[in-house]
Amino acid sequence: MILDAGTGIRLLGRRLIEEGRAQRAHVVLSHFHWDHIQGLPFFRLLFESDTSLVVSGPRQGEDGVAELLAGQMDPNYFPVPLYSLAAATDFEDLSDGQLSEGSIQISGMRVRHPSITMGIRLRVAGHSICYVPDNELDGPTHGLDASDWRERLVEFVRDADLLLHDAMYTDREYEHCRGWGHSTFRQALNLAGEAGCRRLLFFHHDPDRSDDELDRIVDQFRNEASRRGLGVEVDAAAEGRECPFSEET
Repeated sequence: MILDAGTGIRLLGRRLIEEGRAQRAHVVLSHFHWDHIQGLPFFRLLFESDTSLVVSGPRQGEDGVAELLAGQMDPNYFPVPLYSLAAATDFEDLSDGQLSEGSIQISGMRVRHPSITMGIRLRVAGHSICYVPDNELDGPTHGLDASDWRERLVEFVRDADLLLHDAMYTDREYEHCRGWGHSTFRQALNLAGEAGCRRLLFFHHDPDRSDDELDRIVDQFRNEASRRGLGVEVDAAAEGRECPFSEET
């Protein structure tokens, strides 16, 4: 299971091939903004004839996953068109509701972000992982009914063992970026605490933020989570980081 296809998917594809784990993969796209799909044309598994791939994502109006990705790989932008891929590739729509991939249950919920964007929940081997990379928890609704959206989102991420949530801004920064479709560190922590999530990884970092600054922010909100008795382990997502589940979870 691969969630989104930013630049990191290029190295992931190479690693899967080197480790002999390239027979089957399922790529789930939360939406089609550039930073979430720009690595997909460089994903080595697309060009392996003995590989089977499923690519899921939300429809954007009349266009499904295949049409949207074909536009990205149009010869004007990329030398290899989508219909020339060697891998056996299926395209599936992802919407509010569930689908499954073997023993993995996949649930989707539309969140607040420009374009149709899905939060994703995976359940496998008794564990739940929630991935909400672009979402404006407060502020503009981005076309969604606001009446019960927050309550539904809390239930969607309820009791997750791991929640990766958009935390692009500090409180002060957000005042200048309201309506851009992203959340603050505090908003993400509030959601994780309200929903009883066990671990929160801040995600979708501002690219101008330094590692040292992010470390200070993580320490700040770890202390806040402890002071408020939220029971949430707080950290920041980082390239290459592994998050094994403990025996207790």
